[in-house]
Amino acid sequence: MAIHGRTPCQGERAILNLTDSDIAQASASTLASSAEQASDDAISAEIQSGLNAEARHINPKYFYDEYGSQLFDQITQLDEYYPTRTEITILTRFAEDIARATGRGSVLLEPGAGSCAKVRLLLEALAPACYVPIDISREFLFAAAQQLQSEFPHIPIHPVAADMQADIQLPDNLDGIPRMVFYPGSTIGNYTPAEAVEFLRHVRRTIGDNGGLLIGVDLQKDPAILNLAYNDAAGVTAAFNRNCLSNINTLTGANFDPERFRHIAFYNESEHRIEMHLESDSRQSVVIGGQSFDFKESERILTEYSYKYTVESFAQLAAEAGLHAREHWVDEHQLFSLQYFTAS
Repeated sequence: MAIHGRTPCQGERAILNLTDSDIAQASASTLASSAEQASDDAISAEIQSGLNAEARHINPKYFYDEYGSQLFDQITQLDEYYPTRTEITILTRFAEDIARATGRGSVLLEPGAGSCAKVRLLLEALAPACYVPIDISREFLFAAAQQLQSEFPHIPIHPVAADMQADIQLPDNLDGIPRMVFYPGSTIGNYTPAEAVEFLRHVRRTIGDNGGLLIGVDLQKDPAILNLAYNDAAGVTAAFNRNCLSNINTLTGANFDPERFRHIAFYNESEHRIEMHLESDSRQSVVIGGQSFDFKESERILTEYSYKYTVESFAQLAAEAGLHAREHWVDEHQLFSLQYFTAS
């Protein structure tokens, strides 16, 4: 998510309106980031590396093709899945307080923006000079950005189809305007603590010395609540988990049979994290990029971690990346937090 542009200009403001033609041009040029141009061979090599590891794993970014993004939106509406509705409650209740703490008129960047649902609750209060949603699922992102632009015609929107840590080129007229990264949903929990520090350092470089980070952080709580959230009765999370295999098949020509893998999710109390796995239901072989992988019955592939923090433990983590805790907001049941940081 490194942001590049020319030397900052003093007193310059962003003027950027998103039209249908803008979206089409962006899709064919600037928005075709280096991350999305990765070759099939490179993707196969990444998957092979994970499956050749002692503890087999798949990067959770492969959840998110268009169907995976749609499934995740369904997850956020489930009764068992508290994070989204709780964070929305916080954003709705404290939007003006958040704007007072963060300031208005920044370039607002949202990595992993998806459907851009939560930012709607902040756009009026923050009045950004430009909103930049970033997501790896291009078609889903552009549809969401186009809908959002119709709802907020007075706010320039510049969608960028990219991996969350890809290098991104912004229009020159956005130089010199403070940047704020909005990272809701506790996606930071998908990183190990060491990886989270590296990502936060990347954010720190992106925002510079006068920017900020507004981030959703899921809190430690009763394990029963957590286990229900990742094992919904309707099986949507299970379908979401298995969809990464379908996506990998599409991207690499692999021959996974997703229905032959069981969804496993549980809270690891000692590590303060949810773990999601795919478990083989029998002995089977899968071919990826010309390499064959043999699975034993009940052998697992790790697909996701979701770490849970206290407000204090996350502030300590962010401090390692050069970010200073300024404000935080929580719901009445202490389930979820929204935290604001600036460069320290």
